Amino acid sequence: MTRTTVAPRRITTRNARFQQWQALLGNRSKRHRGREFLVHGVRPVTLAVEQGWTVRALVYDADRRLSAWARDLLASTPAESWAMSPDLLAELGEREDGTELLAVVEMPPDDFSRIPVGPEFLGVAFDRPTSPGNVGSVIRSADSFGAHGVVVTGHAADVYDPKSVRASTGSLFGLPTVRAPGHREVAAWLDQARAAGTAVTVIGTDEDGDTDVFSCDLTRPVLLAVGNETAGLSPAWRELCDEAVSIPMTGSASSLNAANAASVVLYEAARQRIAARPTAAGTSAT
Repeated sequence: MTRTTVAPRRITTRNARFQQWQALLGNRSKRHRGREFLVHGVRPVTLAVEQGWTVRALVYDADRRLSAWARDLLASTPAESWAMSPDLLAELGEREDGTELLAVVEMPPDDFSRIPVGPEFLGVAFDRPTSPGNVGSVIRSADSFGAHGVVVTGHAADVYDPKSVRASTGSLFGLPTVRAPGHREVAAWLDQARAAGTAVTVIGTDEDGDTDVFSCDLTRPVLLAVGNETAGLSPAWRELCDEAVSIPMTGSASSLNAANAASVVLYEAARQRIAARPTAAGTSAT
């Protein structure tokens, strides 16, 4: 869709609009009050548009000759256009070498219905993560290995923190990610799924797990529960888990980073599911 051309607005001083967007970088309350966040980078911005997220504004360098990508985006995206002086845009882009274009994107609702739950369901619940980078990394891994959604629970790092958005490398826009107050809301969601006919098993990651991840059946509908980077899963989450798995390790490390542990289990789930697929009719092994 090509929109009607409208002359861009310009920002050359630290006016109220600039300060509003600058606050989105580090002020979680203002992000959630306005239900918007900043998106940096060609791939994340492109995916936000392609996946149908609401882009409220596109902000670009007023003094630069724009790339074909930026010109096409400005011409085809139904959003306000703002031309900003390069020094101010560099602050919003958090890059010393300058930023060509960034997007102000609307947050979707935190609604469990965004995550499809069916016979092949694979999801991740990340409980009380403290690192935005780990949140983004888990979303990226979940997207890469075929998960259907991510839930971030408790008093946790913000899904829409710029560090989380960057770490997801755009996967945030392709994989439903929902925030929930705690395990009770997740349990109620799973009860609804079970009542509708999908028996989801909750599997926690724990260095003292009942079995190793390679011996656990991850081909059934599974919600993988990953705990806080320091304390692991809370007692309430441990109670909610049907099983707990450990990751066999060698060397001197006592444990894996939470995002790395999630990636290992997600990879194993993907491997098991690929191996369990029936051979296509008429195809013979060679």
